[in-house]
Amino acid sequence: MTSSAKWDKLIPAAIILFSVIPVLGGALRLGELGGGAEITPDNARFFASPVPVVVHAVTVSVYSILGAFQFAPGFRRRRPGWHRAAGRLLVLCGLLGALSGLWMTVFYPKPADVGALLTGIRLVFGTAWVVFIVLGFAAVRRRDFTGHRAWMIRGFAIGLGAGTQAVTLSAWLLAFGAPDRLSKAMLMLASWLVNLAVAEWIIRRQTLPTRAAIRVRATAGETR
Repeated sequence: MTSSAKWDKLIPAAIILFSVIPVLGGALRLGELGGGAEITPDNARFFASPVPVVVHAVTVSVYSILGAFQFAPGFRRRRPGWHRAAGRLLVLCGLLGALSGLWMTVFYPKPADVGALLTGIRLVFGTAWVVFIVLGFAAVRRRDFTGHRAWMIRGFAIGLGAGTQAVTLSAWLLAFGAPDRLSKAMLMLASWLVNLAVAEWIIRRQTLPTRAAIRVRATAGETR
């Protein structure tokens, strides 16, 4: 198996594996709403206004799983038409996922473990998710493919925040018990920051060969 073929399998598999917990959480929430589960203080807000949480669960699941295959370089090169068609769907799902998340943050009653700090953090990153997707879409419209790739990777990093948060919150729960408001806010903030740091590393790793090639071409032109 070639190196490209290995990455085509490993990268999507890793992202999908990382998305399992939030995707399953969304599926369980949809099953709860559709199956007429008992209404409790923890889920009453979802039964009172189910549309935003349904939209969020469906679109973020599609965004995570379908988006994973955009990171398979060989697959993307072999099927550019698929990449473009899937990209349009991902833009729609990403925007709906982000906007529904912002709606829930603003209008749903706050659980006991969610304070003003976490609400503010969610608003910042939810807004950034929308902005990054819009900038990525605008970049590809003007054929700035490097900028398009960078902004979409940043948006995807925010969209995968729930996966990182599931890991960090679970680890904290096992080590120290249920987090208080401040601890939960800091853990969720750290998760998004880690994702964005990884995104920036990927972006710079991909752009360095391009910049090197430009310098080589420029040098070759000067020596002619």
